[in-house]
Amino acid sequence: MKIHQISLFIENKPGHIAAPARLLAEAGVDIRALYLADTQQYGILLFIVSDWEKAEKTLEAHGYVVKVTDVLAIIVTDRPGGLADVLGALDGTGLNIEYMYAFSDVRGDEAILIFRFADTDAAIASLQAAGVKLMTSKELLKN
Repeated sequence: MKIHQISLFIENKPGHIAAPARLLAEAGVDIRALYLADTQQYGILLFIVSDWEKAEKTLEAHGYVVKVTDVLAIIVTDRPGGLADVLGALDGTGLNIEYMYAFSDVRGDEAILIFRFADTDAAIASLQAAGVKLMTSKELLKN
């Protein structure tokens, strides 16, 4: 259920997103989802990629600071209230969501949300007990 996500720390300057994207393309690594958060001087670029180990090695070989973290991919009904239902399943669990983001995927009436929890294993147990549908890496990364 856990999905490996690449976190890349980059300077907040024009063109600094293009370089790692180009490196991954040259290495044959497909970017499936991404999120960018920034501050005045630095940004954090979060990637879910087709081959996280290859991405990590490629980026580190070019001097990037890379961190690999576990996230969960949650399938929600693509309708008003879909996100509220998932968040409601977490009520009373004491689980902390560190961040979340969504990405586009053609899935009919479903959407995919990426969650980073402080305690991923507890989140998996709570979400499964509530009947929330989690994706595996294989499902998320299939072409």
